[in-house]
Amino acid sequence: MIVLVIGLILFLGVHSIRTVGEDWRGRQIETLGLRRWKGLYSLASVLGFVILVWGYSLARDNPVVIWTPPAGMRHATALFTLIAFIFLAAPNIPGNAFKARVGHPMLIGVKFWAFGHLLANGTLDDIVLFGTFLAWAVVTFIACRRRDRRQGVTFAPGTARGTSITVVAGIAGWGIFAGVLHKLLIGVSPFY
Repeated sequence: MIVLVIGLILFLGVHSIRTVGEDWRGRQIETLGLRRWKGLYSLASVLGFVILVWGYSLARDNPVVIWTPPAGMRHATALFTLIAFIFLAAPNIPGNAFKARVGHPMLIGVKFWAFGHLLANGTLDDIVLFGTFLAWAVVTFIACRRRDRRQGVTFAPGTARGTSITVVAGIAGWGIFAGVLHKLLIGVSPFY
């Protein structure tokens, strides 16, 4: 469990720098240059992710069951993750209503993904992993929206075309991940 926690701290800590230390981030970019900063940021992110995955894998070897979710929760999780994939597609597709409405759709997607997984998983490692991601996404979303208001940031309105492409891309991504990749990468088939 310690390795999982270290991975979470490193991965989410790196992804919280702009939220908690925007001035420090700006000074580092000024000192190192944007390219070097992005390189170090990416390296720390990948390292944190690898440690997080390794730690989660280790923790799953000796699970501590907190509660046993009903089998039907998998259906709720499927719905929540479908919504999550649509929001996760939104930052990369121009002119969609999701980004126009919430500003930071990836954080909304992380919330849906984490909450859905909390419904269907009842071990301590699952609660630590998904609960931490959910808490991080809530706090970061609030901080980002406050920063947007403070800086007068606005988002372009969405179009029917951009929104439709986002929904189709999210559904396709969800179908591929849930139908094939989840079993290959995580070792668990979400549908049976």
